[in-house]
Amino acid sequence: MRGARGWVVLLLGTLGLTSASAKTKLMVWGMAVGEETKGLEATVREFERRNPDIDVVMLSMGAGQMNPQKLMTSIAGEVPPDVIRQDRFTIGDWASRDAFMPLDDLIRRDGIRPEDFYPACWQEACYRGRVYAIPYGTDCRALYWNKRLFREVGLDPERPPRTWEELYDYALRLTKSNPDGSFARIGFIPNFGNSWLYLYSWQNGGEFMSPDGRTCTLDNPYTAEALEYMVSIYDALKGAEAIGAFQSTFQTEALDPFYTGKVAMKIDGNWVLNQIARYAPDLDFGVAPAPVPSARLRGEGRFQGQPPFITWSGGFSLAIPRGARHVEEAWRFIKWMTSLEGWLVLNEAQREYNRSLGRPYVPNMTANIKIDEEIFRRFDPENPRLRRALRTFLDLMPVSRFRPVTFVGQRLWDEHVRAFELAIHHKKTPREALQEGREKVQKELDKVFQREEFPLLDWRIPLVVVAIGVVMLWGWAWWALRRAGPVGKLLRGEALAGWLFASPWLLGFLLFTAGPIVASIIFSFCDYDVLHPARYVGWNNYRELGRDPLVWKAVWNVAYLSALGIPLGMAVGLGLAMLLNAKVKGMSWYRTVYYLPSIVPAVANAILWVWILNPEFGLVNSIFRQTLGAWLGWEAPKWLSSEQWSKPSLILMGLWGAGGGMIIWLAGLQGIPQHLYEAAELDGATAWRKFWHITIPMLTPYIFFNLVMGTIGSLQRFVDVYIMTGGGPVDSTLVPVLYLFQNAFQYFKMGYASAMAWFLFVIILVLTLLQLKFAPRWVHYEGG
Repeated sequence: MRGARGWVVLLLGTLGLTSASAKTKLMVWGMAVGEETKGLEATVREFERRNPDIDVVMLSMGAGQMNPQKLMTSIAGEVPPDVIRQDRFTIGDWASRDAFMPLDDLIRRDGIRPEDFYPACWQEACYRGRVYAIPYGTDCRALYWNKRLFREVGLDPERPPRTWEELYDYALRLTKSNPDGSFARIGFIPNFGNSWLYLYSWQNGGEFMSPDGRTCTLDNPYTAEALEYMVSIYDALKGAEAIGAFQSTFQTEALDPFYTGKVAMKIDGNWVLNQIARYAPDLDFGVAPAPVPSARLRGEGRFQGQPPFITWSGGFSLAIPRGARHVEEAWRFIKWMTSLEGWLVLNEAQREYNRSLGRPYVPNMTANIKIDEEIFRRFDPENPRLRRALRTFLDLMPVSRFRPVTFVGQRLWDEHVRAFELAIHHKKTPREALQEGREKVQKELDKVFQREEFPLLDWRIPLVVVAIGVVMLWGWAWWALRRAGPVGKLLRGEALAGWLFASPWLLGFLLFTAGPIVASIIFSFCDYDVLHPARYVGWNNYRELGRDPLVWKAVWNVAYLSALGIPLGMAVGLGLAMLLNAKVKGMSWYRTVYYLPSIVPAVANAILWVWILNPEFGLVNSIFRQTLGAWLGWEAPKWLSSEQWSKPSLILMGLWGAGGGMIIWLAGLQGIPQHLYEAAELDGATAWRKFWHITIPMLTPYIFFNLVMGTIGSLQRFVDVYIMTGGGPVDSTLVPVLYLFQNAFQYFKMGYASAMAWFLFVIILVLTLLQLKFAPRWVHYEGG
């Protein structure tokens, strides 16, 4: 009897384990879990309770704008997540690559009503008449103003600026300077907060794409007027460089410049209300629609019949990547997360969490009109300022605009940012900057629409070429072995053993190094975006390289950095080595101290120097102001915020790691025979003559090595530039590898990026060969 009961228990346990193991693991990307996401966690837990067959696994994966490299890799590798929370403005871009599933059939089946959503939110999730995502949260922009600062300068705290003209006037009146001329406060910075040129253009009647999506209209006259207006405010406030230096002092959270009174007005999103509730609950502020051109407010001319104020909304959506394994479960999750019940669970849990910490709760906006109405009926903030501000954002949503849904959305965004920077720094007029950006975007549009004209790559041809190359290589190896003459059995055995031991490395080299190298050569003659088959375009990528001004800008930047940075770095390294070559007590400790900076991780090093070179409170400028600034009245450099000083900043930072080269120089110095110095002293040589006629000639092999390696390293520079400047300001620090990275992993122009990689390889190869060619004329080896 006991035995039978045991078998039953074992059988039931086995069934239970089988049932547990059969739970579907639903992989969700882009939803960050942290201290401030109690509502999200509660919503997901409730979904799992209602769906016991599903276990949700959430990964942030760079939540916010989804990390494109990881997403592209997962889809190409056929291991995509089941659900992704994606920035809505990128939906069209990904949908054009067939990266997301169309959801129309599921929407019709389950009765999802597009009219329940804000039009801007729903339309932004559609591409070419099909729906690729369900809008989740949303946001919009409005003007925040500090009422206390309005009172301080004699402005009516209850009357914010309503027109561009008033905004310009208020910005100047609210700006305050320190005795040394630096900013103590700025009234308004056109691009601080979250407005960008998009909002100003829409306010002025501008557009960025034609209705059919085939033509970029970035340089239309209304957008140009909007950019001219933005430039006028920067110019009136001492210029973009001075404002950029002031902005570099801005902090986040409790030290946000709007909360601390460093900025009197800003255009920003509704999400700021929750931050105010948390960090500045006593802030006396107001929210109103962003100021517009006076003609729009009066409804004159082209604005007749249009609303006096508009806003710009963005936000996130939930999509199912192509190749997802659990489509039905993913759809159930999306429906729950965008349902009224799901949002009520989220807001209830988040409000309780906020109350437990003694701070107000401001609900976030959803993309669903009816859900918003219910949420704000139940969770309206108790604080009247927050309540009025939130109502302002809700009232603006029906007149919201959204970024164009296009497969060149990321490129359009980047070019509109570049045009803005070129204009405010007066590198080009607003119209010229916008025209340059339009041409680049239009080129990408035309290329995609003309893609069908190019044939699909016939892989048989490159494979045959590669096979012929391999056969020729083996033939040469066989010929070389035959020329070496017959070998004995013992030597053959040793050779076989050597090949066997080396085979793991050789296999890895062929698969992970040689293979990608050959593939990049092939792709450099193709139009390839990873998810679509490659199309053969011949030499088009290389011809485009020659016509791309940013390529030559990047080459000039790296030439500048190399021409000044390499000799200076070598000189500093040699100088340190000569100081540390002395035989004094504690020298090993000094050598360690000088070497340590060279082993600091590159990312930490870059972040450290961003602080050191901060133009307002950085260590370098603090010393500068107390010395040269105080004695001679010189203005401290703006460093990374300045086009003129950005490259010298990178060179200065490079000297921080001179300790790495110092070790090589030190080895060279200690290898110089001492009798040479003794003989020179007997002949009455001075210290300079000994250095010039003995030290330098004997170190020429080390000079040559450092020169070659420094040249290669400089041309491959990436990490510090990517973190510190992103290539700015106005492309003054754009380097080839950074531009290659942008084309490969932001625009997914893998063919163009491959061509750029080979272009860079040729430059490095030519420079190295030239150095090797001329080395015998000046490099002296001992005994040579």
